[in-house]
Amino acid sequence: MANTSDIKNGLCINHNGKLSQIIEFQHVKPGKGPAFVRTKMRQIESGKIIDFTFSAGHKIEIVRIENREYQFLYREGDSYIFMNIENYEQVNIPSNMIEKPEFLIEEMICNILFHAEEELPLILEIPMHIISKVVYTEPGVKGDTATNAMKPAKIESGAEIKVPLFINEGEIIKVDTRKGIYVERVKN
Repeated sequence: MANTSDIKNGLCINHNGKLSQIIEFQHVKPGKGPAFVRTKMRQIESGKIIDFTFSAGHKIEIVRIENREYQFLYREGDSYIFMNIENYEQVNIPSNMIEKPEFLIEEMICNILFHAEEELPLILEIPMHIISKVVYTEPGVKGDTATNAMKPAKIESGAEIKVPLFINEGEIIKVDTRKGIYVERVKN
């Protein structure tokens, strides 16, 4: 068993029977009274952010997690099939474990956090930015670059995003997957 002096960002612990990952923490030693550790944690199963304060020296149960790279292969029903790029082992990830599945493109490399002792996938993280081709959008009109007007566009992953009016069908763009927004046009 570890204690509060072992807390650091990214640490995964078993808190109240649920797996939680430390997002940020602060050791506080007030002038009067005992020291404590203020934490902000993300519950892995629900994604809920909670604030919790541990008294100094409180025992915590650390859970060992591993971050592994997997390649997205295909979708099968309500789950997505990924392959370990080192040993070619395949794993099924249900769609509720993926935050933005609409941005998955075949052969994309993603990170999967695994519970090391149980070999259980916990979180799937897709890359922050993807490069994708615009498969459908209304044609742009010359001179439309002066305003910040946006129009809907469909990219090759199937996701719909807003792009500037000057973007045309067939162009390659960079997309921020966290916010689902257009970043820039990519030159060939």
